[in-house]
Amino acid sequence: MERHQFKITLDAPRERVWEILWGDVTYSEWTSAFAEGSRAETDWKKGSKVLFLDGKGQGMVSKVADNIPNEFMSFLHLGEIIDGKEDMNAAKEKGWAGATENYTLKNVNGKTELTVDMDVAETYKDYFLETWPKALQKLKELVEGSEFVAEDGKSKETYR
Repeated sequence: MERHQFKITLDAPRERVWEILWGDVTYSEWTSAFAEGSRAETDWKKGSKVLFLDGKGQGMVSKVADNIPNEFMSFLHLGEIIDGKEDMNAAKEKGWAGATENYTLKNVNGKTELTVDMDVAETYKDYFLETWPKALQKLKELVEGSEFVAEDGKSKETYR
């Protein structure tokens, strides 16, 4: 596995960036760059299980390794969800079991610098190098937009 880093500066306080990163509706919006219908099933608390899922219910099984609100979130990736079932061997076979993904937010001249450090298996390297910039651009639009209205079929939320 290789460690890759992705950075973006956002014109908003860390609290707003944090809210958009991990909000139920907004998380699905910015992560749609990775897969349409993306969502996370978790409470985001340290030690909690996270299911990162696409629109078909496939995805990854992870754990919140650390959570310091408005500053740092870390995930430890453990396995995959295949046909609705957790498979911890699939990640080992594909070479990414134990990979980490870290989000660090820092105040820089009144803005927020977001740094994402991620372990990437060679198989997925090109995909993530291409997709992370798109996801961060979507995040920037959500964070800095004058108004964003998200409709998830159950609720309607306005941000900004």
